Amino acid sequence: MDIIKAIAKRGLELRGAIYKSCLNDTALIMLTGICSNVFQNDLLDSTGKLLSQNGITAIIGHAHDSFSCFAVFNDDFSMVYEDVETWVLKAKELGYKKIILAGHSLGSNKIINYLGNTKDDYVDYFIVSCPIDIMHWWEVMPNIDTCFDMARKWVEEGRGDDILPFLFGGFSPMTANTVLGFYNAENLKNCPVLSKKGETTSLYNIKPNGTFLIGSKDSVTGNNPKAFMEQLNQWTKNPELNQVIEVEGASHIFYGKHDIYAKTVLDCIKNHFINYSEGKNV
Repeated sequence: MDIIKAIAKRGLELRGAIYKSCLNDTALIMLTGICSNVFQNDLLDSTGKLLSQNGITAIIGHAHDSFSCFAVFNDDFSMVYEDVETWVLKAKELGYKKIILAGHSLGSNKIINYLGNTKDDYVDYFIVSCPIDIMHWWEVMPNIDTCFDMARKWVEEGRGDDILPFLFGGFSPMTANTVLGFYNAENLKNCPVLSKKGETTSLYNIKPNGTFLIGSKDSVTGNNPKAFMEQLNQWTKNPELNQVIEVEGASHIFYGKHDIYAKTVLDCIKNHFINYSEGKNV
């Protein structure tokens, strides 16, 4: 694993990790979830290592400054499209001809936003795993209202860069600016299966086909994770060209099953390009 850097159009240097393969044709770009980077989340490291051992370069694309997220999560959700585009263009710059765009958790919402709004055809395949119905999340996460109220007050007082005195949602330290930006991130409300609040146009506009991947014990997607993902697929233009995969016993973060997650991703990619080369519409 090596460090990789990419410059966004706004001039910000994004940093990530690259697991290089001996071949130089296919690359997977994985957008990380909230409060997650390659140093903290073994799911990302396991996936990167397995893909690189099987002829596929893996680029773990961190947004904003989440690469250095050891204590405080900081993101600019208004720049989601640009951050994803930056990593796609970086892969093109490095010469990769086949690009798979993947996301985990909130990273999936980010790639849906990009794929549903881009005019480019750089991405050949997508893997959406464990996405979030954000408006539903607000309803079930602890202390959300308190976080939003305090963040709003602090930003108005000019204290936007200060860290709130309690964990956002009970799990992540965040600055007031990030919390308020999260609340206002209409561009990430693209999986409204449970809340019915958000948009589905981005899903419908996705051009490549791909996979919706979920664990059977993913508590973020309600009582029926597979049905959650099947509904997302139904909102795409050609659901019959995509697949929905449920991994038995896996949680939202695939705790204890990172290798299974990595193997599933690898199998999806292999099957797609084999079928594509044979001209099969599956």
